[in-house]
Amino acid sequence: MKKITGLMALLLIVLVTIAGCSTSNKTEKKTGVEVVTTFYPMYDFTKNVVGDKGEVTMLMPAGTEPHDYEPSAKDIAKILEADVFVYNSEALETWIPNVLENIDQKKTVVIDASKGIAVLEGTEEDDHDDHEGHDHNHEYDPHIWLDPVNAQKQVENIKTGLIEADEKNQESYEKNATDYTGKLVALDEQFSSALKDAKNRTFVTQHAAFSYLAKRYQLEQVAISGVSPDQEPSPARLAELSDFVKEHQIHVIYFEEIASPKIAKTLANETGVELEVLNPIEGITKEDQDQGMDYISSMEKNLKALQKSIH
Repeated sequence: MKKITGLMALLLIVLVTIAGCSTSNKTEKKTGVEVVTTFYPMYDFTKNVVGDKGEVTMLMPAGTEPHDYEPSAKDIAKILEADVFVYNSEALETWIPNVLENIDQKKTVVIDASKGIAVLEGTEEDDHDDHEGHDHNHEYDPHIWLDPVNAQKQVENIKTGLIEADEKNQESYEKNATDYTGKLVALDEQFSSALKDAKNRTFVTQHAAFSYLAKRYQLEQVAISGVSPDQEPSPARLAELSDFVKEHQIHVIYFEEIASPKIAKTLANETGVELEVLNPIEGITKEDQDQGMDYISSMEKNLKALQKSIH
């Protein structure tokens, strides 16, 4: 309740600030549609559809863990001033409902990229997800983008919203979305082809981020912690997983780079298995982006990593 009250107070401050600045802002020349996205996958999908018809920015800094993010006054001001605002789902961006109450949706088109996608329930580990003062609702799993077929639907939702906001560039958005969706279709085909004949279909990961991917390709994800990566599993859970790894002859445990790998390393040391990165693509670092990493190349890298277990 304190968090909600604080966010509402923050929104009031932002609205007053924007009202005071609105006159000077009108004189600024726009260079196209202005789109604000929440975190990396939404940014990358949107940027590929917008192309050269506007500017796409991202609220969460590169390398940020989105599960713990709360918008600042500056962030909220960016949303309220944008032509288009794109978010993944309320299952991840839990602060969205309070912000949406204060958005003039005649001025800012709001795109829920999860619209029309069946959202999976969270894992049982998430029942105890009030940790270290954080209060995140993980009744539903937010990692929709990690299924390349879901990603295609998210791109479709983004394209539809962009056309609503900027109809004059409809032809460009449709072409860009078609081109990018073709790449996502090819990505899905890569996963399907590489994994379809595997005998071992189980993988162990630090963070239960890959339920959508596992469901799409008939795999079994065994997670050390739940949907939020900073959960600390109980000693009993660790002992259970240690027995599972030994019993099923698991050779690889996956972790992610922007969250602490401490628990995954502990389990790997206890069982003598290899550690490997499986990237939920929640926040690609600026260094990696500068080197050309994006959603598709990250997913291709994930596929190679998964093949160490799924074979």
